[in-house]
Amino acid sequence: MPVTEQDVMSALKSCYDPEIPVNIVDLGLIYGVKFDPAPDDKQDVSIDMTLTAQGCPEHVNISMQVKSRLEQLPGIRNAAVNVVWSPPWTPERLSPDARKQLGIE
Repeated sequence: MPVTEQDVMSALKSCYDPEIPVNIVDLGLIYGVKFDPAPDDKQDVSIDMTLTAQGCPEHVNISMQVKSRLEQLPGIRNAAVNVVWSPPWTPERLSPDARKQLGIE
C-alpha cells in the first residue's frame, strides 16, 4: 500500500525545531509533499518546507531529521527536503494545538 500525505505528516510530527517545543507540522513549516514512483513498489518523497526564520542555525539539522524520519517509513526509498522561503512563515500558520502549547490563544 503506498505511503500517503497523511502518513508523511504523521511521521513528521516527531520532528522538532530544537528551539521551539512544538513539532514542525503544527508549526506550519510543511508547505508541500510530492510523491514519485520508485522501483520495487516504493516511492520517493519530496518535501517543501520552511523555517521560522531565514537565519535559523538549525536548518541543516532539521532537514536531516526530516529526511531520516521519512526514509524510515516502509515504502519510501528516498526523501528529499527542499527548504523554501516563499511564502515566508508567519505565526498565522500555527495549528490550534501549537497555539495552546505556546500559550497563544
